[in-house]
Amino acid sequence: MEDKNKESLIGAFSANERGFGFVRPEEEGLEDIYISKDNINGALNEDVVEVEIISGKEDNKREEGKIVRIVRRGKPTLVGTFKNNKNFGFVIPDDKKFGTDIFISKKNFGKARDNHKVVVKILKYPEKGKKAEGEIIEVIGNINQAGVDMMSLIKEYDLPSRFPEDVIAEAKSFGDKIDLSDLKNRYDLRDKNIFTIDGEDAKDLDDAIMVERAKNGHYLLDVHIADVSYYVKDRSKLDREARIRGTSVYMLGRVIPMIPRELSNGLCSLNAGEDRYTLSVLIEIDEKGNVVASDLYDAVIRVTERMNYNDVQKILDGSDEKVLKRYEKYIDDFKLMAEIATLLKNKRKEKGYLNLDLPESKIELDPITGKCINVGKYELKFSNEIIEQFMLTANEVIAERFYWLEFPFIYRVHEAPDIEKINELNRFLYNLGYKIHANKDNIHPSSFSKVLEEVKGKPEEKVVSNLILRTLKVARYESENKGHFGIASKYYCHFTSPIRRYPDLFVHRIIKEYWKSSEKTKERFREKAEKYARVSSEREKIAEKVEREAIDLKKAEFMEDKIGMEYEGIVSSVTQFGMFVELDNTVEGLVRFENMGDEYFIYDEQNKKLIGERTNRTFCIGDKVKVVVIEASKELRKVSFALV
Repeated sequence: MEDKNKESLIGAFSANERGFGFVRPEEEGLEDIYISKDNINGALNEDVVEVEIISGKEDNKREEGKIVRIVRRGKPTLVGTFKNNKNFGFVIPDDKKFGTDIFISKKNFGKARDNHKVVVKILKYPEKGKKAEGEIIEVIGNINQAGVDMMSLIKEYDLPSRFPEDVIAEAKSFGDKIDLSDLKNRYDLRDKNIFTIDGEDAKDLDDAIMVERAKNGHYLLDVHIADVSYYVKDRSKLDREARIRGTSVYMLGRVIPMIPRELSNGLCSLNAGEDRYTLSVLIEIDEKGNVVASDLYDAVIRVTERMNYNDVQKILDGSDEKVLKRYEKYIDDFKLMAEIATLLKNKRKEKGYLNLDLPESKIELDPITGKCINVGKYELKFSNEIIEQFMLTANEVIAERFYWLEFPFIYRVHEAPDIEKINELNRFLYNLGYKIHANKDNIHPSSFSKVLEEVKGKPEEKVVSNLILRTLKVARYESENKGHFGIASKYYCHFTSPIRRYPDLFVHRIIKEYWKSSEKTKERFREKAEKYARVSSEREKIAEKVEREAIDLKKAEFMEDKIGMEYEGIVSSVTQFGMFVELDNTVEGLVRFENMGDEYFIYDEQNKKLIGERTNRTFCIGDKVKVVVIEASKELRKVSFALV
């Protein structure tokens, strides 16, 4: 007889490719519930389910549950590869967590041909051992056709790849020159030395900087941000679309912008030599790197030079005569920027800022075929740090000001990690001779930053940085200020990228509303801040996932013709089914137990080690190993290695 008193919850089911899964409860603050293979009861990835708790949390293990009812199915459509078997066909979903191929009867082929990427609508969900059945509603293209891989990702995550006509029309209505009627309401800085510093390929330039030394010896830093809210008004068609998108999505060679290119690359982009409206913040910094005063104002600027990180670095290094000659009039400006950025960075390090120096992947694509031709590390220069320090400071200044004004706002929140996670991290760090000093009442970022400083330049640096990153919580948007642990800041927001992030655009609108504030608008914006913070966090998660998948897909594509080649790598994580190894070029692959030689390995979860049963040979995170590529699949977005 069933126990009616058993606790049950509603949540979203997340399947794992190996058969088990987790349910993420709808109720906030509750941890995910583990579901074994035997207790899934026909649920598929992203289904909303009712789950019964069958065992409580113990020994660092999650609560375990059993799915008792499927409340509603998750995905009505999927993207996959169509295989034609003459009288019938089937679709192999790109989402490997879906767990089953989809049967397609001949009448539901549509225009699909063998090896086409397609969008399939689910007609029947799998039950009683039968496969799911579907109908092909869209053909994306042949799997080997240029751009089909990225378009498949766009369809898989249901990203809005085109703007509605009325939104584009609204963007075009502003023309390509600023509206001169608003000049009288702005500070005119068009005769000042103002620079943008970005990557060479950047198209939407939403921040520019100006630096001066004050008469009292202090530094003056002006951060000019594109005044997107001047064009994208509350309740407009542009605003509705930007809210739905939440963020621009960067998929290597392709960008899905938050606002149409007519604005994002036009009037809202701080292009050199063009008059542009900005929302600007003037920050006064003393000789110790303290912010001593700030002011917010509307401006009109004309960017003097569009700089890139490489050229600024060459100026600072004095390493390229041609570049030095070209920008000789502005060399003092760039040296002053470097001086201010160094002060700000040192001040930040004093507070415990976590400088997780993890290299990003640099993916090179063939401009014609879109195929990945090289994978390497993206080398960050000090010129990158100049912009980072200036933007961090501007974001802090704005967040602190509006916190004390007690006005509705969207903050960027990053809370301290859980003590259980820190204890787990310490069990691993202990083997390397490091320790995070913390207890549940005192978790401070400086404890982490000390360890990061200690490992600088050592072989285990990247591994320790990665483990610390996994220990930290995920940053999100909230209408309530809770500080930012990662940058050791009490007040933080996103203000500096309104072209590509909705919270920044909303913060701009709040600033403008505050200047003409009434209690009625204040209450209206309080409700909006809560709603938009939640939605923006959700859209950001999807964007990050798509961007990560795009990189994994292209890395696997790059390795497809490297089968049999040997590489040196570092063990990046160990699991109960093998270990992951990362190569110097940032490609990561799995070495399964069966590809580790003729020995059985035991997984020591406590110490994150693999131990050979016969020889006691151990593999730990950070170990250097030699591997051979045995499998690489763009379709599966995976690379597999064997130990040499």
